[in-house]
Amino acid sequence: MPQILGHATGITSRIDYQKELNPAQYDAVTTFDGPVLVIAGAGSGKTRTLVYRLAYLVERGVDPGSILLLTFTRKASQEMLNRAAHLIQEPLGQVMGGTFHGVCYQWLRRYGQLLGYSEGFTVMDRADQGDLLAMLRERLGFKKSDGPFPRKETLAEILGGMVNKNLSLEDLLDRDYPQFLAHQGDLLQLGLAYREEKRAHALLDYDDLLLEGRRLLTEQEEVRRQLSERFRFLMVDEYQDTNRLQAEIVRLLAYTHSNVMAVGDDSQSIYSFRGANFRNIMDFPQLFPGARVIKLEENYRSTQPILDLANEIIAGAREKYTKCLFTRKGAGLKPRLFRPASENEQSRLVVAQVQDLHERGTPLNKMAVLFRAAFHSFDLEIELVRQGLPFMKFGGFKFMESAHIKDLLAHLRVVANPRDAMSWSRVLL
Repeated sequence: MPQILGHATGITSRIDYQKELNPAQYDAVTTFDGPVLVIAGAGSGKTRTLVYRLAYLVERGVDPGSILLLTFTRKASQEMLNRAAHLIQEPLGQVMGGTFHGVCYQWLRRYGQLLGYSEGFTVMDRADQGDLLAMLRERLGFKKSDGPFPRKETLAEILGGMVNKNLSLEDLLDRDYPQFLAHQGDLLQLGLAYREEKRAHALLDYDDLLLEGRRLLTEQEEVRRQLSERFRFLMVDEYQDTNRLQAEIVRLLAYTHSNVMAVGDDSQSIYSFRGANFRNIMDFPQLFPGARVIKLEENYRSTQPILDLANEIIAGAREKYTKCLFTRKGAGLKPRLFRPASENEQSRLVVAQVQDLHERGTPLNKMAVLFRAAFHSFDLEIELVRQGLPFMKFGGFKFMESAHIKDLLAHLRVVANPRDAMSWSRVLL
């Protein structure tokens, strides 16, 4: 049944928002002006909320071209736009949706001459960036320097880490790459050569897209004003995973209106190794004075016993937005929480559980172990092999298939069998 939007708007909607959304989601979707931080607990319908807000804004008469949707993958933004368009039966091609990198790329293509890119520029992918760094490393003679020198992939990570984590080379090496501290001077020289090479050939890497996007908005006041006035409605997904540069870009874009809706969960910030800054979501109310904080706490995935455990764990966080996840689903099995003293103790505990279940008749192929990241399974893989338990791994590489483990095994094999040509090939290349 058609619904009248808002209070005395006179606008008829295809969607009954109050029926389709829970009270907290409805509050977030129908908040029209001003900065809003939506703390979306796990499984609380975060994407649904963003989709319905897109639909709500357009149905309220907002020009789709004035909406900017920033997500962490292009696929995510496209799916949200498609779902919103389906809801209102209206194309949303004018909405600008995409990643921070993609949006900055488009603006640099349009305004790049203001930053000195009069003849355009080329964006290097990760492989191109690594090849350029390898070429410069060879040119400067660092590959033959004493001690281990970073591979090209690690060089890219180091240079990117300085940008995304806002750290000096010395601080980054000390914190994340202490094995390369002895090469600090060489790495600094390589970084300068890399920057000069990019400038000479109008090359940008992915981190440069954010750096130059921020520089465009900072140095070109007229461009900043134009973009801020054009995009009157900013929506940012997964805000807990933004880095310093991305948060600054949001602030600069909002400087004429502060009309930002940031959606995220302080309890799900796991990408600090990529530069994600937990402080962005915690400091949002200070960065945007007067911001409303709306909490999505109703969970649609889990049973209450699981949520009770999650709430108990979250409550122990030193800094957090207080929330209590709940569900309307019926009760389920009560989870058990173990607190092993080490990673190896955890692995042995899991293997013992597997063996116990197997002895009681549960087939091995009916058991699964879940990890937040693929590399977290390495110690368990070793323990499973040690106990003779077969397994399959989905996602990432098996421990024994990792490049550095293959390198080590190749060295051991040539010691055991000097005629092993394949292993010699890996050792020498």
